[in-house]
Amino acid sequence: MCYAIPGKVIGINNNIALIEYFGEKKEALTDVEGLRVGDYVFAQGGVIVERLQEGDALNILDSWRETFFRLKERDRRLAEEAPLSGDADPKISGILKKGEEGIALTRDEMLTLFRCREKGELSLLYQAANRIRQKVHKNSSCVHGIIEFSNICRNDCDYCGIRRDNHHLERYRMEIDEIVDAVTSSVRELGFKALVLQSGEDGYYTTDRLIEIIHKIRERCGVLLILSIGEREMKCYEELYNAGARGVLMRFETSNPDLYGRLHTTLSYNNRIQTLKGLKETGYIIATGALIGLPGQIEEDVIEDILLARSFDAEMYSFGPLVAHPDTPLATTPPVDIDTVLKVIAITRLMHHDGNLLVTSAVESLFGKKGVRQALMAGGNSMMINLTPARYRKLYSIYPGKGGGGEDIQTRISDTVSLLRSLGRAPTDIGIKEKKGP
Repeated sequence: MCYAIPGKVIGINNNIALIEYFGEKKEALTDVEGLRVGDYVFAQGGVIVERLQEGDALNILDSWRETFFRLKERDRRLAEEAPLSGDADPKISGILKKGEEGIALTRDEMLTLFRCREKGELSLLYQAANRIRQKVHKNSSCVHGIIEFSNICRNDCDYCGIRRDNHHLERYRMEIDEIVDAVTSSVRELGFKALVLQSGEDGYYTTDRLIEIIHKIRERCGVLLILSIGEREMKCYEELYNAGARGVLMRFETSNPDLYGRLHTTLSYNNRIQTLKGLKETGYIIATGALIGLPGQIEEDVIEDILLARSFDAEMYSFGPLVAHPDTPLATTPPVDIDTVLKVIAITRLMHHDGNLLVTSAVESLFGKKGVRQALMAGGNSMMINLTPARYRKLYSIYPGKGGGGEDIQTRISDTVSLLRSLGRAPTDIGIKEKKGP
């Protein structure tokens, strides 16, 4: 299966192309040379990554046509089945109405929603977030792959299983050609058009080595490359952007500087924030967010986490529950409940209508596939599938159960596709994030 739907370029204005598929029109950045009106392309994350032969594109579109409209109708029906009002406190209903109308909520209003406990009020919150998701994104849900190429890290973060001082973990480091081969097979054989390359902060991968990896990948295939390699000098990130990387996944973990300082011995809160700002200025697609359930985290911290993530004008938000790793100082930290996670996703959707909201693998680790489904119905619209080679997958143990357990990749893909289709979702993450709205 292809994890993107091709579209036809019907207009070009400077470096922005207007793409049409099945009557839908989206804008995307041109990132391939010689693009012309009439070309068929794949785009992911608002970036054109590959040009297709017309015959190949039409065959893919024909195979998708009936399915696409059936899924679109299912998604619309599920969103509209939700009641617009209920027996909730009028104050709650008023806040939700304000959020759906695109009016930014105050901190107190966000906090009121986060403090909801009644089943009926929670249902209204999740339904409102899902209606916004459906209205803005239609049935588009981006499906990215992730390849974790090294579990060696110089840092000692209290919550992370690959922390420097975890001496129980078997370490690995993929060679350049291994990484390139894994990406190439994921694109050519599995159909992925957007991939995250993730590692610990491993100094072996110098700027030159990373550039070599990016160049070799771009020579072989068209794909949106998103880096998750931690803090680097901005010059390094600028050179990686020039080489062809287009996105960065980097959480700030918490908006509370004091809490951040208690969790890290080798990292600085200010450096993390400045790095994210510099990445945005460089032109990267930004995916960022925080951990939910950190020891010492209070309700107000969670609201500030959402607001801080929004301040970066991020294209994707990654808020996931802390899953305690037995070989870290936070080993005995109890997990949060599913509604705490769902509330963060839903409130983020109310605050930022057009961002992509990732349903993290940690959600599935704690709450199973039911939890993933609930998150997708509470405003989530993005998932990642672990494509790390099997011999390394379990070793990237940032938390227990990371990597999809013992499932093979094909099973993982099949399960994800089945889940998305049951909700009427299709892999159509084509357009640039709009700037209007909250």
